Amino acid sequence: MQLKPLRPQIWNFGRLTLDLSQPQVMGILNVTPDSFSDGGRHNSKDAALVRALAMLAEGATVIDIGGESTRPGASVVTVEEEIRRVVPVVEALAKHDVIISIDTSEPEVIKAAVKAGAHIWNDVRALTRPLALATAAELNIPVIVMHMRGEPTTMNNLDQYQDVTKDVMRELGQRVQDALDAGVRPEHIMIDPGFGFAKNAQQNLKLLQEFYKLTEMGYPILSALSRKRFIGAVLDATDPEQRAVGSATAHLLSIQQGACMVRVHDVKATVDAIKVWQAMQQAI
Repeated sequence: MQLKPLRPQIWNFGRLTLDLSQPQVMGILNVTPDSFSDGGRHNSKDAALVRALAMLAEGATVIDIGGESTRPGASVVTVEEEIRRVVPVVEALAKHDVIISIDTSEPEVIKAAVKAGAHIWNDVRALTRPLALATAAELNIPVIVMHMRGEPTTMNNLDQYQDVTKDVMRELGQRVQDALDAGVRPEHIMIDPGFGFAKNAQQNLKLLQEFYKLTEMGYPILSALSRKRFIGAVLDATDPEQRAVGSATAHLLSIQQGACMVRVHDVKATVDAIKVWQAMQQAI
């Protein structure tokens, strides 16, 4: 398998741009009733818009809208229901000149969202759904390809690895190659190692320790650690909202190792951590 990576510095979306040479913060906006941390809080258009604007004020540069929970054991959502949840929020948020990402695996959902004003496809299933590869090539937008085995209902039973970092890189590399073969432009690909997806606590920690190795693949990297269960295990924090400091710390560790974007619930804490790190870098 021979990848042909190209690391872009800037993603352009008309008058909006995203500089990937600097750490970017993606704010999580779940418009679902059952997401693991904030399900039901923002599942109306008005509540979602208020939350999105608050995250932008705190320093988020991308808002990631999701209409399907992918927590372990999550219920299946129909395409029609996912569109009903997501598209009105995209339409409302698109009026505010913000870069919008859509957390979905369904080609019909991303098509409807892009028509409504979305810019990025964030797919936890790495374009494995029928017609997903062709749709990504057709839409010609950036796509985030994440590592996961199985489905949310089965992934916890699929965490057998010889070497978690090497295995994730190999399997993720195959999905990237499939996207390239389907016509997705290399400069439109970002990778995500999939913390918490088909990985146990120790595997997640090892993957974080060896995050720098992912840069060998040559693509921009998203780190999505926010409030994950393994962070709760380290902190003995069963309440996801008690994991904000641990999440910001883990995200900063991944940025120090090459992540160009982090996907977070706690925007201000993460932005503040990045600012301190950047100030230290400038003082050297």
